[in-house]
Amino acid sequence: MFRSRAKEEKAAVADKAPLTDSKQPRDPQAPKGRPTPKRSVAQSQRRSVANTPMTRKEAAKRQREERRQALARQREALASGDERYLPARDKGPVRRFARDFVDSRFNIAEFFLPMAILILVLSMVRVAELQSLALLMWLVVIVLIVLDSVLSGFRLKKRLNERFPDDRKRGAVAYALMRSLQMRRLRLPKPQVKRGERP
Repeated sequence: MFRSRAKEEKAAVADKAPLTDSKQPRDPQAPKGRPTPKRSVAQSQRRSVANTPMTRKEAAKRQREERRQALARQREALASGDERYLPARDKGPVRRFARDFVDSRFNIAEFFLPMAILILVLSMVRVAELQSLALLMWLVVIVLIVLDSVLSGFRLKKRLNERFPDDRKRGAVAYALMRSLQMRRLRLPKPQVKRGERP
């Protein structure tokens, strides 16, 4: 009733148009000249359509679930050292070498926390000699950590340039120095080399 005249004319022309003989005969059961898809393909398409969320609530729920699974995989990777699921800051051979370099040696910075607690206890005791000793220990610890970090940074930079001349090494030294400040058993990803073992 409300169809336009142009559409009616196009439909009439299409009905009157002669069928052209093509080299490939069309399957009469296939819609629009496409072959019927295989059962496995059709089932997988149906499954994907069925799995697609229909509402925003379902989509948000699915995103939360995927995020939770990704975080679980990431936690496992941090414990096992699996490169595939590590966070972006820990990925790559350069970062792995930097971690192994730090983990293979004793770093003065990793003992900072226990020493800081000891110094804090000494400074709280109301004995002048112990308080001055605590202050001296603070200075010694800070100087030793700075010297050790500078030497480690230079050595690591040299080794990285030898081992990975063409790779991007930006931030690797700072990454390693931050790792050296943590106690060995608290480091993530977990150390993969023993002390004294050459990376």
